[in-house]
Amino acid sequence: MAISGLVITYNEEKNIGDCIDALFKVCNEVIVVDSLSKDNTVTIAEEKGAKVISQAFLGDGPQRTHGLQYCKNDWILNLDADEFLDEDAQNFLESKAYLNQDFDAFSFRVKNFLGDQLIDFSGWYPDYKVRFFNKLTATPSPSKVHQKIIATKEKKVPVHILHYGWSSLDQIIAKKNQYSTWHANQLFNQGKRISSFKPILNGTVAFLRCYIFKRGIFNGLDGLTFALIQGFFSYTKYAKLLKLQRQK
Repeated sequence: MAISGLVITYNEEKNIGDCIDALFKVCNEVIVVDSLSKDNTVTIAEEKGAKVISQAFLGDGPQRTHGLQYCKNDWILNLDADEFLDEDAQNFLESKAYLNQDFDAFSFRVKNFLGDQLIDFSGWYPDYKVRFFNKLTATPSPSKVHQKIIATKEKKVPVHILHYGWSSLDQIIAKKNQYSTWHANQLFNQGKRISSFKPILNGTVAFLRCYIFKRGIFNGLDGLTFALIQGFFSYTKYAKLLKLQRQK
């Protein structure tokens, strides 16, 4: 059974070539849905043999859903441009073992990297994400940020995706700040309303979960740093939601 690779992009010229090369190891086509990039993303993708669809950004989930109509195969391998299959994940897909199982979505473990440093502490590993699914019965959620795959039956598989998302702490903090804005607006539009204590409570709980219960405390300054980043994300998300409530 053939597999379609699906990637959404915006200004990913640094990563998209390697991502497409990796996808073609297990896919017979790669579809790139590009959000009107201003760099060489589209040129590189086309040179690598991908089919590029230009579409102004609809949101994380809707953008991926938009790309499904261009995928000729039922099974979809949906990576981000800065994600690559580890050898064990490649072997899983090449074995076709998923065809003999009663599941329509498979979540893989994600190894997150800061530069070349693996972040395997403070709750950052294993970070399971569904990146492989059958579009006949599973589909991306309509969420505009951090979408999930809505499936009838999902299975966790102990194989890995390598995520090289950031080269500095500045990039992580900037991305978390951006996501917190998107999350706050999404929650507000969904009718979510909170008390003034919610940002402090959730920020504190997120920090303690990562630092104490996810054992970040045993990883020195790095463990503390990444637990604080998670607490910061949770706090700012609800602080921004609270601000929206008061403004509107």
